[in-house]
Amino acid sequence: MNYGNVFIGVQPTFGYEGDPMRLLFSKSASPHHGFAAYHTFVEKIFQADAVTLFMPGKQVGMSDACYPDSLIGNIPNIYCYAANNPSEATVGKRRSYANTISYLTPLAENVGLYKGLKQLSELISSYQSLKDTGRGPQIVSSIISTAKQLILTRMFPLPEERMELPPNEHDLIVGKVYAKIMEIESRLLPCGLHVIGEPPSAIEAVATLVNIASLDRPEDEIYSLPNILAQTVGRNIEDVYRGSDKGILADVELLRQITEASRGAITAFVERTTNSKGQVVDVTNKLSTMLGFGLSEPWVQHLSKTKFIRADREKLRTLFTFLGECLKLIVADNELGSLKLALEGSYVEPGPGGDPIHNLKVLPTGKSIHALDPQTMPTIAAMKSAKIVVDRLLERQKVDNGGKYPETIALVLRGTDNIKTNGESLAQVLWMIGVRSVADTFGRVNRVEPVSLEELGRPRIDVVVNCSGVFRDLFINQTNLLDRAVKMVAELDEPEEMNYVRKHAQEQAQELGVSLREATTRVFSNASGSYSSNVNLAVENASWTDEKQLQDMYLSRKSFAFDSDAPGAGMREQRKTFELALATADATFQNLDSSEISLTDVSHYFDSDPTKLVQGLRKDERAPSSYIADTTTANAQVRTLSETVRLDARTKLLNPKWYEGMMKSGYEGVREIEKRLTKTVVWSAKSGQEANATFIEDEAMRKRLMDTNPNSFRKLVQTCLEASEENLEKLRELYSEVEDKIEGIDRWLDIEMES
Repeated sequence: MNYGNVFIGVQPTFGYEGDPMRLLFSKSASPHHGFAAYHTFVEKIFQADAVTLFMPGKQVGMSDACYPDSLIGNIPNIYCYAANNPSEATVGKRRSYANTISYLTPLAENVGLYKGLKQLSELISSYQSLKDTGRGPQIVSSIISTAKQLILTRMFPLPEERMELPPNEHDLIVGKVYAKIMEIESRLLPCGLHVIGEPPSAIEAVATLVNIASLDRPEDEIYSLPNILAQTVGRNIEDVYRGSDKGILADVELLRQITEASRGAITAFVERTTNSKGQVVDVTNKLSTMLGFGLSEPWVQHLSKTKFIRADREKLRTLFTFLGECLKLIVADNELGSLKLALEGSYVEPGPGGDPIHNLKVLPTGKSIHALDPQTMPTIAAMKSAKIVVDRLLERQKVDNGGKYPETIALVLRGTDNIKTNGESLAQVLWMIGVRSVADTFGRVNRVEPVSLEELGRPRIDVVVNCSGVFRDLFINQTNLLDRAVKMVAELDEPEEMNYVRKHAQEQAQELGVSLREATTRVFSNASGSYSSNVNLAVENASWTDEKQLQDMYLSRKSFAFDSDAPGAGMREQRKTFELALATADATFQNLDSSEISLTDVSHYFDSDPTKLVQGLRKDERAPSSYIADTTTANAQVRTLSETVRLDARTKLLNPKWYEGMMKSGYEGVREIEKRLTKTVVWSAKSGQEANATFIEDEAMRKRLMDTNPNSFRKLVQTCLEASEENLEKLRELYSEVEDKIEGIDRWLDIEMES
C-alpha cells in the first residue's frame, strides 16, 4: 500500500513447512521466490531510498555470496527496534547493515484489584479493624471462603471454612492471602502499544519511576525509596520483604503502606513538575525551587500525612534529584528526530539496549542500539543479584523436597536476558556450582575461581545448561568460561556429598567409558546455524501425536555440546551425555526479568522448558520441581511454574484492565486474547478453564468477541474445548455456531452456557 512516497507491505514469511525457523536463521538456506521477489520489487520497481525490514540468514560476516547481502542490495536499512531487545537488534545490524533506532517499550501501570480480589481486600481490612472483637473468626472464615471461590487455593493451601482454628493462626492465614493479592495488585501491566514520536506524559511514567526508585544504587550513593521509608520505622526493607513473603500479617501491611507511600510521594513530585497538559516543563528549574525548603518539597508534603513523616530528608533529596533526571529522559522526544537524522544520512548517537529500570543509559530512546561488551559479563552487580536468587531457589527447593538440596538443576540461558541484566542468568549458573567470576584490570571477565565450601555453606549443585541459539552466537567467550568452570569444579578434590558435579561426572565417565572432563560436558545448544527446539511450533500447530515425539524433537535439536578443550571445533552432538546429565535433574529453572514479557506472552519459554523431558529420562519417572525466578521488582521472587502461570493469568488474561484494553484494538485485540489463552493452556489447562467464565459464559462478552473477530473466537472456543472438563456439549454447539457465521450462515448466536 502506498502513502505518497511511503510503501507499506507485508514481508513474506521466512520459513518452510516443517521447519519454519530454517530460513530465518540458516546460514545456507536460500530464500523462496516470493521472498526474493518482494525485495526485488522494493529496490527495482518502487526504487526505495531506504527500507525497514528484518533479514534471514547467518549471524556475522556477510560476503557478496550471502543471501541477506544480495537481497538488501544498496538500500540503507533504518530499523526502529524496541529498546529492551538489543540481541535481536544486533542480529539486524549483522545481517542487513541496519541502523537500529531504539523506541520506548510501552510504559506499565499496576495491575490493581478487580472483581472478587477487591472484595477479598475489603474483608482483610475489616479483619484488621475487628480481629480483637468477637467477629475475628467469622471474618477469617469469610476470607477463606472467598479465596476458595477465586481458586486461590491453587496458589497455596487453605483450611476448611468451618474448621476451628487457634487464634494465633488467624493472622498467618490472613497474612498469606493478603500477601498473594498484594502481589497481584503490584505487578506491572504494559499499557497498550508505544507510538513512535509520541512520548509518554509524566503521569504515565509514574509506575516506571516507582520501579526505578525501588532499587538501591550504591555506586551513586542513592538509597531506594522503600529502604528509606523502612528505616524510618526501624526496619530493614529486605527483612520486610522476607516477612511479607512468609505471610506475616504485620509485614504484609507495612509493605503495603511503604508501597502506597512511595507511589504517592512520586506522584506528588511528578505533578509539581508538569503543566496543565501533563507535559514535563523544565524539571531542573522546578527541582531547584523545591529542594531544601522542607515541607515545600512535594514528597515531604505527602509523607507528612503518613507514618513515614520522619524519613531522612537528605536521602530523599538525593533520590528525587536523581528521579528528576530520570523523568526528563523517559519523556524525551528523540525517536522521530533520530529517524529523520538517519534518513538524511547523518550521525545518530549510539546507546545501549536493555531494561531502562536497571540501566538508565538506555534512555532517552532514539539511539542507535548496541548491546554490551560481552567480556564484561557477568558484572559484580550481576553476581550479587544472582546470589540472592540462587539462595532463594535452593531454600525453596529444600522446603519442597523434604529438606534436601537438589543435586542437579536444568536451566536455560538466553541472549536478551543476559544483555539486559549484564549476565545475571550466567552468574546464577556460576553461583550454583560454587564459583565466582574474576575480572582483570580492564574489567574483562576471562577466568573464574572456586568459592570454598566453608564460604558457600552448602554442596556444589550440578547443572545442565541449555543455551538459546542467540546466546550461543553472541556470547562464545562466556560459553567457554562456563564450560571451563564446570570442569574445574568436577576436578576439585572434595567429598561427593558436597560436590554433586564431581559425583555425577565420575558416574557418567564410568558409564560412557570416557575421561572425567568429557563426562563433565554440561553446556548444550543447537547445532551451529540451528535455533529452537521447535516444540512450541509442533504444539501450536497440533502436529504431534505423543509426548515421546516432542521429547525426541527436543533431544535431537538441543543436544549439541560446547567443549572448551577443543576451541574452534564447533558444536558436537553428544546426545547420550545430554540424556544422562538431564536424568539426574531434580529441578528445572528459568528467569523472568521484564514486566513486558512473561510465560504466556511468547512461546519461547515453553519451547526451551525441559521439565517433561527430564521426567521421561529419570529412572524413577518422577517429575522434577519446576521454578521460575521473577526479578522484575526489587523483591526477587522464586515461584513454582504453576504459581507463575496462575499469577500471570490473573495479572493479564483474567484482568478486565488487560482484556478491555485489548478489545479497544478491535480485530487484532481479540486475536491477542486468543493467543494468550492458547499459551496459558499450553502450560496449564486448569488456568485456561478459569477463562470460561470470563469469555464464554458471559453472554455479552461472548457476543462482542464473536462479532469483532469470529475466526479468533473460533480458535478460542476450540482451546476451551481442549482444556475443559465441563459444558463440553455447550462448547461444541457454540463452535458449530461460530463456524456457521464464518461460512456466511446468518443465525443469531444465542446459546445459554451453564454457570
